[in-house]
Amino acid sequence: MSKPEIKFLAYYLPQFHPIPENDKWWGKGFTEWTNVKKAKPLFKNHYQPITPGELGYYDLLKQPKIQEKQSELALANGVDGFIYYQYWFGNGKMLLEKPAEKMLENKSIDIPFCFCWANETWKGIWHGLDNPEVLIEQTYNGEKDYEAYFNYLLPFFKDSRYIVLDNKPMFHVYKLNDIPDLDVFIKVFNSLAIKAGFNGIYLVSTATSDNDLKLNNKNVDGQVGLDVFFKMRYKEPSFFPSKSFFGKVESKLKSLLWPSRSIGERKKPLIFDYAKGVSNFNVKFLNKKYIPCVFPNWDNSARSGKKSLVFKNATPSAWKTHLEAAVKELQNNPENPQFVVVKSWNEWAEGNYLEPDKTFGLRWLNVIKEVKEKLKN
Repeated sequence: MSKPEIKFLAYYLPQFHPIPENDKWWGKGFTEWTNVKKAKPLFKNHYQPITPGELGYYDLLKQPKIQEKQSELALANGVDGFIYYQYWFGNGKMLLEKPAEKMLENKSIDIPFCFCWANETWKGIWHGLDNPEVLIEQTYNGEKDYEAYFNYLLPFFKDSRYIVLDNKPMFHVYKLNDIPDLDVFIKVFNSLAIKAGFNGIYLVSTATSDNDLKLNNKNVDGQVGLDVFFKMRYKEPSFFPSKSFFGKVESKLKSLLWPSRSIGERKKPLIFDYAKGVSNFNVKFLNKKYIPCVFPNWDNSARSGKKSLVFKNATPSAWKTHLEAAVKELQNNPENPQFVVVKSWNEWAEGNYLEPDKTFGLRWLNVIKEVKEKLKN
């Protein structure tokens, strides 16, 4: 009996074109690149500013061919699909939706894709401001609003490139537990999907807190371990051995960053050594719905300045060690969804990307290709 094929999906950020809201909040012409270009080194041998490689400082709307090039690069190097972040704030209010809409129209962008509803209130603190002002609030407005959201999504679900499993469109929700009427949301999406000819929705949640780990909903098909931002995975059972380097990192991050997420309170960056700790990654699958999430690099000082979290010494070789560990454990758990989620394709202001940069070129991407080719042997 052959082993199931492992697919590699990468989160895709669409904030690479100006929108009126960002113009108002951050200044005319603001995009993700604005902070990337302003970044400065904060300590000795700090790898900043990070400069993009062959794709340059692209604009997703002014340069329609960019998404074609992105899909070509991804597919040529083992990335099987993109998970587009999507921002639906309720009552039809969306932001940064145009790149996905352009992608839907352009069949030359032939990479498989799905969506992750990034259902979170936007605050100024995430861009390094001391004032945690609410910029736009995430709202939940009941059945009719969920129906409107589904109807917006339906043309994407029906597209031949959309990722469908068991005749169910895959749909990720960043903070599933934040939906106050979760049963209503799931019922609406499942019933409308069935009405549209599917077998329902392949619903994937993300684990960003301990409460997310306790989610026990039979309608949830997968759970991405996406809590690297603040806790470097989980509390008990810990993702890392307690006495290992990353176990100590985990403990420190818990005390400093959770539950307050006190990014706005820090006066200097938290600095950890990716290369030193990556060999201690102890990947544990906590349930049969668990989907591993991995990250090649992380340095959000471009966005958060001295309040940032920096993993120094992130290199393609260390990234390969991390990815291989996750893949090996997934192979040992064939009953789990056979996906590895990469955080991220292009979150440049977080220093978190697979796209080519000036220093390493295609080597971040080459790692996925190499690991994938090894799986075939």
